Amino acid sequence: MHRTPAVMLLAAVLAASAGCADVEGLQSEGDLGTVHAPRTLWKDLRPAPPEPGEQPGAAVVPGLPEAAGRTMRGVDALDVVRADITSATARDGGTGRLVDPRAVQRLALCTQAVDGGPDCPVRPSVLHDLTGDGREELITALDIDGRLSELRVYTVREDGTIARILSRRAVLEGVEVAAEHLAVREPTSNPEYVAVSDYVWDPDAGSMNLEQLTLDECRALPDTPLSGDRSRCAR
Repeated sequence: MHRTPAVMLLAAVLAASAGCADVEGLQSEGDLGTVHAPRTLWKDLRPAPPEPGEQPGAAVVPGLPEAAGRTMRGVDALDVVRADITSATARDGGTGRLVDPRAVQRLALCTQAVDGGPDCPVRPSVLHDLTGDGREELITALDIDGRLSELRVYTVREDGTIARILSRRAVLEGVEVAAEHLAVREPTSNPEYVAVSDYVWDPDAGSMNLEQLTLDECRALPDTPLSGDRSRCAR
């Protein structure tokens, strides 16, 4: 996969502004104007720190039985999502800090069927070892509308409790897993590129943390359980 980091794009812009080089050496492009230092806007204003429980990272999902054998296999993914979304909505008071305010209403479309029924907006779950301990994590997403989704990743702790280790509200252009990496692809204002957020397991934090943010040339992805039709890039 060819990725173009934002720093590479910046370097290309800087190189262009500095003039061109050929076999005879550097050639002047003339006066390109005065270079100004970045101007900081609203430098005296800072967001308030998050209240306890407002972080979207690791959190034990309340109201769930312990997972048998400390594995996600056999765990009802829809029960896990329901418990997590309900708890997050109660904690943020419907403000949308932790979960989209429409999420509970969307979950009400799911029935007691094994797959939640034909109108259930919870995507088919995927099991993949993201923590490197040999046990698989549960990856799924709740589609809020035709564009926005709530991505969730859950693991089983040593005591059998189920914990959320990644929560991400995004326009899921695509989701990819490889080894212990989970990459979230999102559209940008430039249709030629998608933003790729690469998450990896942080054992100290007990959650999936952002390791790298890059720009990727916009190309079609193969259909995967989490990608769906929205993985196609606009041209």
